[in-house]
Amino acid sequence: MHFLSEELELYIEQHSQNEPELLAQLNKETYQKILLPRMLSGHFQGRVLSMLSKLIRPVNILEIGTYTGYSALCLCEGMQENGLLHTIDIKEELVDFQRKYFDKSPWGNQIVQHLGEAVNIIPTLNLKFDLVFIDADKENYINYFNLIVPMMNKGGIILSDNVLWSGKVLEEVHPNDVSTKVLLEFNKLVNEDKRVETVLLPIRDGLTVSRVL
Repeated sequence: MHFLSEELELYIEQHSQNEPELLAQLNKETYQKILLPRMLSGHFQGRVLSMLSKLIRPVNILEIGTYTGYSALCLCEGMQENGLLHTIDIKEELVDFQRKYFDKSPWGNQIVQHLGEAVNIIPTLNLKFDLVFIDADKENYINYFNLIVPMMNKGGIILSDNVLWSGKVLEEVHPNDVSTKVLLEFNKLVNEDKRVETVLLPIRDGLTVSRVL
């Protein structure tokens, strides 16, 4: 579902900061070589992630769902000089692709890749995070959120992607559609959880911003 017309989306991109050249290359190669390129954050959402990171100025960032590394590089743009970004993904075949672009960026030595199930990896990270981006399997969004909140610094920001799920959150849910069911529960949880304050932004496929109290 397109929430805005393609013409309006193009106008928005044209009147937002330009996509950095390295990210434009990453975008192009993802569409040429990788399955499901629609999963890429892309120009506009990437600039939103970059702007939020620059406002937050995080030291430690956690990303759940690396894909080809586009959003990780956007989040790094606001990271402090001594910062680290930990990014988790289950697709072994993408690790070298990600690393190629990470090492072309100014933050290659500050990006730590983790391969495996995020629910198992997150508890092993002995860190406090300032910024987290959840963009992985929807079935585990609630699990990720509950694992992450105790690991956040006060005032830290949790970003959750795809929370409108192509408009399926407004439709009758098919009995076998686990992802939509979990997202509906997740959206209710983050709005009512007293540990955070939340705003849901209609950016791309829905982006929730939750601030830890």
